[in-house]
Order: sequence, then C-alpha cells, then structure tokens
Amino acid sequence: MDSQIRKIHQQLMDKEISCTQLVQEKLEALKQNTHNTVNALLDTMALDLAAKVDAKIANGESIGLLEGIPFGIKDVYMVQGTYTTASSDLLKNYKSAYTATAIQKLLDAGAIPLVKENCDSFGHGSSSENTIFGAVKNAINPELVGGGSSGGSAVNVAKGYTVFSIGGDTGGSIRQPAGYNGVYGLKPTYGRISRFGLMAYASSTDCVGPIATSIEDIRIVLNAMSGQDIKDQTSYASESISEERLSYSEDIKTVGYFKNFVESEAIDAEIKADFLSAIGTIKAKGIKVKALDFFESNTLVSTYYTLAMAETASNLSRLDGTNYGNRIEADDLKETYAVTRSENFSAETKRRIVGGNQVLSQGFADEIYLKGLNLRDQIMANFEEDFNEVDIIISPVTPSTPPKIGESLKDPLAMYLSDAYTVGFSLGELPTLTIPQGTATGLQITAAKNNDELVLKFANFLKDTI
Repeated sequence: MDSQIRKIHQQLMDKEISCTQLVQEKLEALKQNTHNTVNALLDTMALDLAAKVDAKIANGESIGLLEGIPFGIKDVYMVQGTYTTASSDLLKNYKSAYTATAIQKLLDAGAIPLVKENCDSFGHGSSSENTIFGAVKNAINPELVGGGSSGGSAVNVAKGYTVFSIGGDTGGSIRQPAGYNGVYGLKPTYGRISRFGLMAYASSTDCVGPIATSIEDIRIVLNAMSGQDIKDQTSYASESISEERLSYSEDIKTVGYFKNFVESEAIDAEIKADFLSAIGTIKAKGIKVKALDFFESNTLVSTYYTLAMAETASNLSRLDGTNYGNRIEADDLKETYAVTRSENFSAETKRRIVGGNQVLSQGFADEIYLKGLNLRDQIMANFEEDFNEVDIIISPVTPSTPPKIGESLKDPLAMYLSDAYTVGFSLGELPTLTIPQGTATGLQITAAKNNDELVLKFANFLKDTI
C-alpha cells in the first residue's frame, strides 16, 4: 500500500478534505468499532488541533508532512492531561502529568492524537486479552485475538481507524500483533527512540515503535521520533533515513535464516512451507541465502522471561496506591499495600511479579537471574558473529496463526511460547520489522544494531518480490 501520510497530506494541501472533517470521520469510526480497541478517545484535543491546521491552510500557509495526520497511542504512554491506564484497574483513573518524549515529538510535528489504545495490562501478554476493557478482536477475523501487547494499536491501523499508531515492543509486542493483523510494525534499535514517558515493563528491552500500512509511513514516523533525549540515558543520536536510500538494495548480498526456527516441532506446517517458499524466491533473485545456527526457542523464551519478569517486579514495585493508583484501604499500611496490589493487578501481572521476585531472591538469583544475564550476552555475541556473515536475517514472526479469543488465557505457557521467534531480537537490541508478506502472520526482517535503514531497504525490496 502507498503512503497514507503522503496521500492525506496532499489532500489537505489541495483542500480536497478539511482536517476537521478527517478527524471527525476517524473519531466516529473509532466510536462505532466493535473490536475493543479504544480505551479513551482524545476527541476534544484532536478537534482543537485539527481546527488549527485548517486555519493554517486557509491562510495559505504550508504544513509539515505529519501536520494534521491522525494517529493512535498505546495506552502505556504519558500524554499530559489524558488518562493513562495501562489497561489496568490500578491506574484506571490516573491522568498523566507530562507527555512522553516520542509522543511530544509527533505533536511538535503537528500529528493529531485520536485515541489511547487497548493493550495487555502493563504490556503483560501476547493477545491483548489481559485488559479491563475487554479482549481486542483481530482485524481480519474477530473470533481471533488481536495479538499483544499492542493489539489495539495494530487493529486500529489495519481497520483504518488511525493512519498510524505508536505501540511498545518489549519482546515482540509490536511485531506479533502487526503480523496477526496484516500491517507493518517496527521495533527499532534499542535506544534509537527515547523511552521517557513509556510505562516501564522490562527497561532493558522496552522500545517505542510505529505501526502503519506502508514502509514509507514507518520511515516518516521513525524519523520524527528518533533522537537523543537527556531524559533517557539509553537514547542516542541517529541520522534520518531518506526515502531515496530505500530504493537502493544492492548492498544486501547475503540473507540468513535460523534453521532451528523452521525445523522446530512447534511451527505450523503452512507457515513453514510459506517461509521456505519466500526463502526460495529471495534466492531466485540472486541473493545468497545462508542457514544459521542459533539458540533453541525454549532457551530464548526462558532467558527473555527470566529477565523480563525480574525487571517488571522491580518496575512495578512503585505501584502500591501511595503516590498514584487505585488505593484500597485496609486495617494497617502493610495490609493496604497488599490488598491494593492484590485486587488491582491482573492474574498475569501478578504471575510475572511473583516470578520476577523469585528469580531475584536469595538462593535463586545466582542460579537463574545471573545465568539469564550470561545467556543474553551469549545471544548478543551470536548475533555479532551472524552479521559478520550475512547482511539481513529473515524469520517467521510467529510459529503459529492467532488463537481464538479465550485460548491463551487458559494456557499461559503457550502464550509465552508464541513469542519464540521475536524475543531473541529483543535481547539482541536489534532493529526488526514485521512485513505483511510471506506467511499468514508475515515475515520478520532484522539487521545489525543501528542499521534500521537496511531493514527498511530490504522490506522495500521484498514488497515487489514476494
């Protein structure tokens, strides 16, 4: 699909449509949608901003490329004066006191926020069922899950309710729902976009990223949000990616894939066959394809969840109803803390906090947590070796197609294993893009650290190849 951002920009400039009319149409579609994607509409803010864009155009002033473009925000980002609930009971009445850096950059560029989007509570889930607002329904088949944790964001883009949305990816939470709903979703290199104002799940792998219907829209939004931020010491300065550079793919000579991913017993036969067919198509284009050795899926999932649960136990320890949150009073302070957290956190969030506290506790930390850190180092070293041999790594996004709503809640382990093909790239801090081609849940394109441009280049090459 061609760039929606560029198309709408031209329509606004040519006065084929007013920004107010555009925003009203999107808000109405969001109100009427039956996919449970909306936590809160930002209608007053959106219409006020739209009126300002219309006034500029009426005065003959030029507008920026993102100015007047409606977008959605996963409900884990701070936007001053709006509810930021993380789809949880604990924060259902919490209003942000400030705005996340990535969102502020989009506001500064003139983009118009429409909606806070439904997601798994605190990002804890792979299906967007773990939410107080009801399970997000898949854009293609509403009987299936929307994917998680950025399910509402992916479905809104797929249905056209937003032009693009900002999700959050810790272990696959942008890429997997993008694959489930047939859109593009990017997890950039860790640190390329500031995490300030994003509710922390696992700080060492949390990434801000865009979901859109075209590579060009991903590029535009990525450029707008990227850059160093003094409020996030893990962020770094990066060069903008030009549109012209994406058409030059001659520097991609070798593509690798992990043979144990496709040889796994967990992968659906159809996804395996389609992935191997895509590999064959790439090879037929004269690109060398190399099978790579990598860690087993179970090792990747275990390592990721060991570290992620430890970090979420630490990050969520601040939420006890004292400074913010839905406080439940009890007989004494200690009991108040216990009841507040017990009643307000979901079963999945409590499972991750308990698991995290256990792996950090005396007697377990050396055996489990430190081993997880060591394995992460090995995974990163493995990637460095791989990218000495290949330019790009391609993989399935998921080993199977989206489950029916309700199935994931019955089997948390199966939910964790659905992340088997995404978590490794998160542990490696690598730029990874889901494209809606190749298999029923898309393909995943990964490059070495800080090489986000190469990911978009290869995606652009595959757009007309597969």
